[in-house]
Amino acid sequence: MPRTAEGRAADALRVPETAPPTESGSAAWPARPSASFHRPGGEGGPRRTRTGLRTGAWAAALGVLLAASVVVAVTIGPAGLSPADVWASVLAHLGIGEPTLSPLRDGIVWQLRMPRVLTAAAVGAGLALCGAVMQALTRNPLADPYLLGLSSGASVGAVLVIVLGIGLVLPLAAFGGALVALVATLALAGAGWGAGGAGGRAGSGGSLTPTRTVLAGLAVSAVFGAVTSLVIFWSATGDSYREILNWLLGSLAGTDWTSVAIAGGAMLLVGLPLIASARTLDAFAFGDTAAAALGVHVGRSRALLLGGTALLTGALVAVSGAIGFVGLILPHAVRFLVGSRHRALLPLSALAGAIFLVWADTGARTLFDPRELPVGILTALIGGPVFAVLMLRNRRLA
Repeated sequence: MPRTAEGRAADALRVPETAPPTESGSAAWPARPSASFHRPGGEGGPRRTRTGLRTGAWAAALGVLLAASVVVAVTIGPAGLSPADVWASVLAHLGIGEPTLSPLRDGIVWQLRMPRVLTAAAVGAGLALCGAVMQALTRNPLADPYLLGLSSGASVGAVLVIVLGIGLVLPLAAFGGALVALVATLALAGAGWGAGGAGGRAGSGGSLTPTRTVLAGLAVSAVFGAVTSLVIFWSATGDSYREILNWLLGSLAGTDWTSVAIAGGAMLLVGLPLIASARTLDAFAFGDTAAAALGVHVGRSRALLLGGTALLTGALVAVSGAIGFVGLILPHAVRFLVGSRHRALLPLSALAGAIFLVWADTGARTLFDPRELPVGILTALIGGPVFAVLMLRNRRLA
């Protein structure tokens, strides 16, 4: 007698929490996050307790490391600041205590370095979070936040305003370009925000499937990339060419408290709801049919999550340019530590991404002093070898 979708989903949920080990001894990607759907009692309760304790320990450790990284990163540079100077400046600007630093040193801390470090933390957290969500939605371990053509669309908007000499609206233009790319990708994929067949059945006509979404994103990226190249070739000269190159390679130079507000606000308004979608993403790991049997409206949920990821990525790209490898590498690194359950993977990926980009940007602005390297170059130099190591450790990913 043929098995129903509900029966197949029930069989899928009885698989172990981690996939069988590969030859290297590590779990093959992606491990099915079945622990999210254990019935109360039996082994599920103790296992969830142990997993929760381990996740909490990692979250606490990464949170402390992030706070320490922010303070220490602000002190690094030719001004010779100390952590006490950083705290003195921060507390004075928060109205706690009297100013003890000279105006020059206070300006270096509060106006130059602190906004840049906080922006790096927010951008790194958002890109890593978006990468983890995209990998789950598309079931593609090579997915990253730019899969929908967002960086290419943002690049068109940024390049146009730089060439026209109205760089003051660059963040707005980059965000607008990213949204145009998103709309084009969703239209080409044949899905709207509420797409999906009746009841959200997987495979229904007009649904937003992973394959169609990836292919549409590649097509949109190619077109927008060609437009960007054409504008640069035809119009960019001198200083505008250097500014365009700096933005395309990804840079946090020139960020201010407005940049902190944009990136941090996007993380609060969009990032937190994405983290709260962990259970839905766990269901997607079993495939669309099983997710629908578990009560997930596949088309609508995928469209909303893709839309939220795109909005967050667009806001981050608007203030930092296209910084690569953060959204691709960090989710895999965290997955090796805590497994594939998104309740742990999403917040820990965000924390790890924030720490990584804080230190990558600190290196980009100090290692080659007095020159400053675009941080996107450094993330690629680090991310490429790290990704090769991950591939060697995980034969299935390779």
